[in-house]
Amino acid sequence: MERLFGAPFFLSIKNVKKEVVFLKQLIMINGTMGVGKSATSRELMKLLPNSVFLDGDWCWEMSPFVVNEETKAMVMDNIAHLLNNFLACSVYDYVIFCWVMHEESIVRQLRSLLKGEFQQHLFSLVCSQRALVQRLFRDVAAGIRRDDIIDRSVPRLENYRNMDSIKIDVTNITPLDAAQQIADYLKKFPG
Repeated sequence: MERLFGAPFFLSIKNVKKEVVFLKQLIMINGTMGVGKSATSRELMKLLPNSVFLDGDWCWEMSPFVVNEETKAMVMDNIAHLLNNFLACSVYDYVIFCWVMHEESIVRQLRSLLKGEFQQHLFSLVCSQRALVQRLFRDVAAGIRRDDIIDRSVPRLENYRNMDSIKIDVTNITPLDAAQQIADYLKKFPG
């Protein structure tokens, strides 16, 4: 017999309801520029029911493009606002977010701005330097990126290899293959 507030308290196993609560799943996908975060996220959204996708780069679409403390704080606030709204919306079970997030401090800062209960998963897309350079050359030739992207992107590859995240090597796989690996991983969590 247990006591509750000093009075005898009997707990019957028959009166306990078993309830499985599904937590929203926040899937964060990071990686250096050109590794395939956006393409993988779009494919993942097709694989996961009731999902929504936010690319952090969309919050940097501005002219003039200025990176300073004010604009960095504004972008972080905008991303947190959108993610919080997606996480609070009853329609979506999966919130997919991709962004460079090349330092763990960025992930921690963003996480500190998010509200509510959810399960967070961080996936880092990595690839060989050769594969990354080939992809970036194609993007530059197609006019998608400026030619300084290689010098900015390649040095960041190691950041993701050392990050506390689930690594997906996309050197020889398609964005759909990477998305399928993420979807398969998420099957471990009840829905």
